[in-house]
Amino acid sequence: MTSDPSRPPVIVTNGLTRRFGSFTAVNRVSLSVPQGSIFGLLGPNGSGKTTVIRMLCGVLEQTEGTAQVLGLELPKQAAELKHIIGYMSQKAGIYDDMTIREHLRFYAGLYGLTRPQTVEATDRVVAMGRLEEWVDTLAGAVPVGARQDLAFACACIHAPPLLFLDEPTADMSPVARRTFWDGLYQLAGQGTTILVTTHYLDEAIYCHELALMHRSNLVASGTPDALIDGLPHTLIEVECPQPHAAVELVDGLEGVVETALYGDTLHVLFEPGHAWEVAAQSIRRRLEGAGVLVGAIAAVRPTLDDVFAALAGSSANAA
Repeated sequence: MTSDPSRPPVIVTNGLTRRFGSFTAVNRVSLSVPQGSIFGLLGPNGSGKTTVIRMLCGVLEQTEGTAQVLGLELPKQAAELKHIIGYMSQKAGIYDDMTIREHLRFYAGLYGLTRPQTVEATDRVVAMGRLEEWVDTLAGAVPVGARQDLAFACACIHAPPLLFLDEPTADMSPVARRTFWDGLYQLAGQGTTILVTTHYLDEAIYCHELALMHRSNLVASGTPDALIDGLPHTLIEVECPQPHAAVELVDGLEGVVETALYGDTLHVLFEPGHAWEVAAQSIRRRLEGAGVLVGAIAAVRPTLDDVFAALAGSSANAA
C-alpha cells in the first residue's frame, strides 16, 4: 500500500483465511499496513474484522495464508508478538472492583515494567486518557466513556509500537469519539502504528488508509479519498420534500444500485456507465409521474457510505 521506504509495512498478510468448520469467517485477505499509520478495517458486524485482528495478534491461527507482524511470522512466533503489541478488545479486561490506578499497575506488571517504569507509564496514560479525576475510583463507578479510555490506557501502558483496537469507540458519545481520535492522531504522529476496526462510517474517514470488508471478504482498500474518487458509479442527489415516498419509486429504476436518505434529500447510486443527465431525467420522470414533488437534481461526490454501499452490492452480486 505504500512505496515510501521510510514507512515500511509493519503488517503484511497474503491470502489470510480462517474457517470454522464449513463457515469461512475471513476469506483470502491481503493487507499491507505502513508504519506510523492509522489503518481502519471498516465493515458491518459479522464481516470478519474481529477475526482478522485475532489472527494478527496471534490469538487465533489462520487456516490458510501468511501473516507477518512486526517482522514476526504467525502463528510460529505468536508468543513473542503478544508481549510487544497493544490490544484493546471489544470486551476489554476491566474489573469493577479495581481502581483505575490498580488496573494500570496490573497491566504494567503483565508487560514486565519495573516499578519506576510503571510510575512513569501510569502518569503518561492517565494524562493521555484524561483519567485524572477517576484515577483512584473503582472502575465500576466510572462512566462508560471513561471505562473505554481506561481500556485504551491499559493497552498503551507499555508504549507498544503497534496497537490493535477492536471497535474502541463503541458506546462513546460523539464528542468522546472525536476526542479519542485526536489521541490516536497524537500516537500515530509519534510513530505508533494503529489498526482499528469500526462500523462507523463517519469516523472511518479519519483513518490514513482503509480496508473495506463485507461478508468475510476484502472488497476494497486505499486512502479514503482514493476510495471515494475511484468509485466508478454515478451518484445523483435529489432534493425532495417527500423523501420517504420517493425511495421505493426510485429504487425500481433500471440501473439503481442503492438509494439512501440524507435529511430531505436522496442519494441515488447508479451502476457505472450511466450518464448523470440521463439518470437525473429518469428520476424526475418517475417521481413527478407519481405526483411526488422534486427540487434540484445534481451529480455529487460520493461519501464513504455511498462507496461502501456500491462495493458491498457488487460483492453480493458476485457471490
